Amino acid sequence: MGAFEQEGFAYRFEWGVTGARALAPGAGAVVVVDVLSFSTCVDVAVAAGAEVVPAAGHDDDVAELARRRGSVVASRVRSLAAPSLSPSSLRRLTPGTRLVLPSPNGATVALAAATAGTAPVFAGCFRNARAVAAAARRAAGQAAVVVLAAGERWPDGSLRAAVEDELAAGAVLAALDPAGAASGARCSPEAGAARGAFVAARPRLAEVVRECASARQLAEQGFAGDVELALELDVSPLAPRLERGAFVLG
Repeated sequence: MGAFEQEGFAYRFEWGVTGARALAPGAGAVVVVDVLSFSTCVDVAVAAGAEVVPAAGHDDDVAELARRRGSVVASRVRSLAAPSLSPSSLRRLTPGTRLVLPSPNGATVALAAATAGTAPVFAGCFRNARAVAAAARRAAGQAAVVVLAAGERWPDGSLRAAVEDELAAGAVLAALDPAGAASGARCSPEAGAARGAFVAARPRLAEVVRECASARQLAEQGFAGDVELALELDVSPLAPRLERGAFVLG
């Protein structure tokens, strides 16, 4: 991929599966961000004592994965009454639950990053941005930290850059590079743009995210509470890490 690998920078940023395949091979640690709602779900579920198995396949594939793992499958349809991609629904998980969480965005990117390279993969969101940044920096050592925004999908399947993911990725990058260093360990231009977007939006972060397309869609579907939960900044000390196919406490 040459120029697209952002070589020479300590902190790097890209979008989606293609970005994962380009940047993960050269990373010391990878952070996957899908705020509404995969990575927020992972943080909430792990806080409840669960392990989260990311799944990106069709329903039959997910069911088979759950059978082999002896796991509960979260519904793709958001529901507060059963485990699903509604993070509020995961607060009631029983400790020790093994949850297969299907997601066409965050789970897919996490699995692509894990397959493309050997770096540890973390699930990052607003709730745990600072904690994940610290864990990723420790894990990476002298190597680069790559932050991947999952984004959403248009009806034709193409990637839709989602502002909430860019801002949460920027929150992680701001924690990694709080001074916006002009020399030494620093952000690539791509990472710096995401970092700058978060810094600019931070004084009115909740207002900005509530009005973005993804959040408005959830609110229209009756899940405004999930948006509010996802908006809680740095309230979680956890850094969920993908180990042997499941996100667990890092």
